[in-house]
Amino acid sequence: MSWLNSVRNAIPFVAKRETPENLWHKCKGCGQMVFTRELEDNLYVCPKCDHHDRIGPKERFHQLFDDSSCSELPAPKVPEDPLKFRDQKRYVDRLKAARTDNSEQDALVNARGAIDGHHVVVGVQDFGFMGGSMGLAVGEAFVRGVEAAIEDRCPYVIFTASGGARMQEGILSLMQMPRSTVAIQMLHDAGLPYIVVLTDPTSGGVMAAYAMLGDVQIAEPKATLAFTGRRVIESTIREKLPEDFQTSEYYLEHGMIDMVVHRKDLKAQLGTVIGYLTAREAA
Repeated sequence: MSWLNSVRNAIPFVAKRETPENLWHKCKGCGQMVFTRELEDNLYVCPKCDHHDRIGPKERFHQLFDDSSCSELPAPKVPEDPLKFRDQKRYVDRLKAARTDNSEQDALVNARGAIDGHHVVVGVQDFGFMGGSMGLAVGEAFVRGVEAAIEDRCPYVIFTASGGARMQEGILSLMQMPRSTVAIQMLHDAGLPYIVVLTDPTSGGVMAAYAMLGDVQIAEPKATLAFTGRRVIESTIREKLPEDFQTSEYYLEHGMIDMVVHRKDLKAQLGTVIGYLTAREAA
C-alpha cells in the first residue's frame, strides 16, 4: 500500500449532507435567493423587493379564513375530454399530469368559511393547473360557487389567476364566459355582493368575463392584467406602450379597478368591504 493510500484510509469518512432542493427560492422579481421558510412566513411575498409570488388555493384559504378553517366544496363532475383533443399529447394525459402535480381536480376550487367574522364563499383559481385555464370544470365550479353563496346568503369572492380559455375544449370553453355572466346576474338578483381579487396573471377569456364584473375590483400589487399580450397590441397599433401597461397600478390609475392591496392587508380589507356591502342584509 502506498503512503498516499494509507493516509487516505486513515482519514475518517463523513457522509455528505444533502441540501433540500426547496430550501431556497429564487425571487422572480429581483432574482435574489430567499430562504423558503422566510418566504412562507411572509405570505409568499419577497421580503427584499415585495414581489407577490403566485400561490394556490390551499395557501390562499389558509391566509384568508378565520382560524385558517374552511370547508371546500366538492369539485363538479363534467365531461373530461368532450372533443377528444390531441396535440403533442392527449388532453386526458395533460389533465392527469396536472392533477398529479397540483393535487387538485381542476383550476378553480371553492370553499366556505369566515373572513373577519363574515360568512363568505371564496373561489381561487390555480395558475399552476394548466395555467389556470377556463374550461368546463372551471365554468361549472364558478357557477357552483355562486349557487353556494346564494344558498348561504353571503358574498362570493373570486381570486382570478388565468391565461384564458382552455384551447383543448374549444368553443365549449368560450361558452363559460356567458355562463359565468348569467351566474353573476343571479347573485345580483339575490342582492348579494360579488367581489373580484385580481392576481398575477389574469388574462384572456377570464379577463373578458367574470374577472372584470365585480361590484368591487381589488388587485394585488404589480399583477399582470390583460386581455391580450403586449406584443400583439404593439404590433397592431404600431406604437410603444408604457412600461407599466397592463399592471395593477396602471389599471388603478385609469379607473378600471377600485384598489390595489398588499397581501398582508388583504384579509382585513376584504373584511371591511364585505362589512360595508352586507350591512343592510345584516340589519
